[in-house]
Amino acid sequence: MSKRSRFKHKRMGQVGDAPGMIRIPDDALKPKISVFSYNADEVVTSSGNDIGVIIDQFNKCKCHTHWIKVNGLGDAVLIEKMGELLKINVLVLEDITNTHQRPKFDEYEDYFFATSRMIEISQSGDEMLNTQFSAIVKDDLIISFQENYEDCFEAVINRLKLAKGVIRTAGPAYMCYALMDTIIDTYFVVLADIGESLDTLEDRLYDKADKSIMYDSQHMKRELIMMRKVSWPERDKINDMIRSDSPLLTHEVKTYLRDAYDHCIHIMDVIDSYKEITTSITDLYLSMVSNRMNEIMKVLTIISVIFIPLTFIAGIYGMNFARQDDKGHIIPDNMPELYMHHAYPVTIVSMLLIAGTLIFIFWRKGWFSRL
Repeated sequence: MSKRSRFKHKRMGQVGDAPGMIRIPDDALKPKISVFSYNADEVVTSSGNDIGVIIDQFNKCKCHTHWIKVNGLGDAVLIEKMGELLKINVLVLEDITNTHQRPKFDEYEDYFFATSRMIEISQSGDEMLNTQFSAIVKDDLIISFQENYEDCFEAVINRLKLAKGVIRTAGPAYMCYALMDTIIDTYFVVLADIGESLDTLEDRLYDKADKSIMYDSQHMKRELIMMRKVSWPERDKINDMIRSDSPLLTHEVKTYLRDAYDHCIHIMDVIDSYKEITTSITDLYLSMVSNRMNEIMKVLTIISVIFIPLTFIAGIYGMNFARQDDKGHIIPDNMPELYMHHAYPVTIVSMLLIAGTLIFIFWRKGWFSRL
């Protein structure tokens, strides 16, 4: 039986909560903090699970740009302390912990806040994981938050350590772009996996269609709907960043953001085309089922047409009529064939001739070749 795609998407909080209320779900992971302090010459890293690792790194690397990477949101006290240390608005902290946010871009006095959705297929293949990525960018500082320990940023970390490109010198806003661009690249990976599944589904459809094809097609369509729900606001968010007047977003960073914007447009085009394919697969399957049913009805109709005259003959001569009454008188107009010599073989031969004639007529019309 085909598995149905399920989406993890749960809003925290209760009706009537005060603005800025931080609520942590019971299953949230405990935070793991990694700090990357970098400049053109070096990268200094440290890790821990409390705010002390951040303060120590700030004191040790005063002439560096800092990337504070937080994996796991299961400690409200830690998040509140980070907000106090870095002077972050409580509404931003609420948006970080309430992980139902759509991709968005908010500007504040001396920093900006951005969110994205991280999409990946679970290892079992029956669940699309939709988690939140949040980033706060200030002068010489970027803080990123994720719900789980696994992420797709290993390539960015390697670029940072190996000083590839301008990642060490272009500022924290460029680092924010690099992280968001990596998230967008994972959309292409998920779409490639869906594309391969669609190809396999089409092969199954033409090879041997069964009802599981319709279920799998719906499964993929739900995944594409989720992809569309995150790619559209992601595009709008990047467009807002390009149009922003924030001094943190330099002309150089906006040039790279335009490239990410183009990637979002490409993703949306692919999603739309894949959605059309899933719809056409479902329609084609239903059409094939309908055609198969029509062919079955055609066979049954041919068989019925052949046997109708035979049944008619058998019904007539199967009636209990008598040639004479009980006094021996001939009953007029009462089946003279009943006492005809060789009536039985004549009737059988007549029935065979009728059936053969009908079969010949159907064959000449080409009905059998279309079955």
